[in-house]
Amino acid sequence: MHSKKNYNNKLDFPIQGLRPMSKSLPKGLKTILKKGGYNYASIINYWSDLVGKQISDVCYPKSIKTGRELKDGILHLNVFHGDQLLVEYNKTNIIDKINVFFGYQFVKDIRIILIKERIDPKKDIILGNNKVSKYQKNLVKIQNPELKKKINNLINAFSNKK
Repeated sequence: MHSKKNYNNKLDFPIQGLRPMSKSLPKGLKTILKKGGYNYASIINYWSDLVGKQISDVCYPKSIKTGRELKDGILHLNVFHGDQLLVEYNKTNIIDKINVFFGYQFVKDIRIILIKERIDPKKDIILGNNKVSKYQKNLVKIQNPELKKKINNLINAFSNKK
């Protein structure tokens, strides 16, 4: 009888010559590429360019859910409390701009997730000479010598940390 040959690229021994590109990718990267993780990364990278400064200041993308064909996705946006109306009115503009960026209908709908607090970047606190002298003047008023010494050491350590 005829034996059926199974023509697949999963062999137990190494192949010389050209190999398919998919065989050289790590398994974790394959799943990310199949899910369209590069599309989400490009949305994050170009977010302020895509939607404009006004909208990018009040919201940012949280996640995206797409089907197998990477079409008709749902973009989840974290929106700061109080600015949800601005994003709600500009939903169609955001969808159009993202779809024009990708060249096909990548996003079909946008879901808004409200967050209560704004996340502000840390501000570096730098003590100038005038602030150190201000704290030194206030140290004179303290009666306890141990406390005065410890606070003075803290001010010196903080100013040397710069």
